[in-house]
Amino acid sequence: MTPLDPKQVTAAMLTLPAWQVLEQAQTNALQRSYRFADFTTALDFMNDAALEIQRLNHHPEWTNVYDQVRVRLTTHDAGDRITSADVELAKILDWVAQRFA
Repeated sequence: MTPLDPKQVTAAMLTLPAWQVLEQAQTNALQRSYRFADFTTALDFMNDAALEIQRLNHHPEWTNVYDQVRVRLTTHDAGDRITSADVELAKILDWVAQRFA
């Protein structure tokens, strides 16, 4: 998997307005927090998303605290850089989250 260059990341971010790019020394990632009505709804989102995540075979780093799910997407096989798989997964997660809004 090939990392996106800075122009490609900038273009991708135009389609992901709620996401941010996290840049650290040797890593870059997409990150976002989702907030739901309650803990159960947050878990329902994670469970529904898991089916799509498994289909894509690209797994997020995510955490849940009560009604919030924090997501970080980076491709470890590409040196912890953003790839097209991260962008695709971000779009899928946004699509799944709409069902719980």
